[in-house]
Amino acid sequence: MSILIVEDNVEIQLNIADYLSMKGYSVDFASDAFTALHLLSTNSYALVLLDVMIPGLDGFELLTKIRTDCQLSIPVIMLTARGEVADRLRGFEAGADDYLVKPFSLAELHARVKAVLKRGGNVVDDTITVGELFLNRNTFKVSRAGIDISLNKIGFRILEQLMKNSPSVVSREALMQAVWGDEHPDSDSLRSHLHLLRKEVDKPFGRPLIKTIRGVGFCINEE
Repeated sequence: MSILIVEDNVEIQLNIADYLSMKGYSVDFASDAFTALHLLSTNSYALVLLDVMIPGLDGFELLTKIRTDCQLSIPVIMLTARGEVADRLRGFEAGADDYLVKPFSLAELHARVKAVLKRGGNVVDDTITVGELFLNRNTFKVSRAGIDISLNKIGFRILEQLMKNSPSVVSREALMQAVWGDEHPDSDSLRSHLHLLRKEVDKPFGRPLIKTIRGVGFCINEE
């Protein structure tokens, strides 16, 4: 299970990361809002720990952007030294799932993380199945016909988009936007990643699931 920590204090980053890693989570870091948005557009996370006072957009503004512009329902716990009622209300109004005031114990943070994930019911929501192809956004596990498939982060993100829209066709532009956001590379990069994805998902099994619809886009279906 992967967690994104958005915090510009390196010492706090590392303390949280070490503790959560010990509890079995994988962790990514972002020190500012724009790095966080990039990571959220290219990776799948079970939860975000979001500090209020970060460079670029502050935590409230970033959370609003996550909820409205990015339309992500990922659970978010806000971390801040500002414990006034008005600040807490602002966080909840922006879409926070919980609000933890610094200084806090790492044990309490872990308890909040577990509670928020349990409330969110993310185990069900994070599983996508198309025929014999299985993907779990929570554990990053992919398998076909019971055989595990290893993908890089971009390949996983592409497959996730195709599977959650199956059997509909996803246009090239929509796929690149979902995977890379506004700063996406040229179409050759998408073509290369799709080639690698087909090599892992389709080639060993004989029957291709990933289809190119010429002039339209890409899809996954069993036909």
